[in-house]
Amino acid sequence: MGKVVAALSMSLDGFVADEHDGVGELFGWYLNGDVELPSADPRRVFRVTAASERFLRGGFGSSGALICGRRLFDRTDGWGGRHPAGCPVFVVSHSVPGGWPRDDSETSFYPDPIGALEAAQKVAGERTVSVSTPMLTQQYLDAGLLDEISVSLVPVLLGAGTRLFRMPVVMPIRLGDPEVVEGFGVTHLVYRVLR
Repeated sequence: MGKVVAALSMSLDGFVADEHDGVGELFGWYLNGDVELPSADPRRVFRVTAASERFLRGGFGSSGALICGRRLFDRTDGWGGRHPAGCPVFVVSHSVPGGWPRDDSETSFYPDPIGALEAAQKVAGERTVSVSTPMLTQQYLDAGLLDEISVSLVPVLLGAGTRLFRMPVVMPIRLGDPEVVEGFGVTHLVYRVLR
């Protein structure tokens, strides 16, 4: 099976969204460069630096499935039915929103995180399963199911909001040395979870 990787943008003080659930301060790097990177959704084109383009292209290219929570799914309006990475989306939710599932979208809903991960891994095969919400990242990390943590660190202090990490159940969790990609307005850090 492929790796399970938590991939999120984060402020220097550890937040993945501000106190109003906004991410604008954290996603400016997707539009601050001169290299055009089309996504799987033709309505979304990123303009990033060359370093961030290589980083994103590697992530998009290896992505076989994405897992998120209902909150992110709702905030993005389900990415209009097609995630920018072009992979199937598995949403952990106790309820299915009206109008879903849809025939034109590879989006499915699961009531529990483990069931969603198993289904995502089956679909992804040898490709990466990306986890895009802090609560699921924490749950998979605590359960020993996360292989890597990929943080796009943005030089901003938000002061409050949604933290990427709470206190894990299993302490300490050791990480390998980071792979570092320096972009403009962002530093991409990839850590292997040591077991």
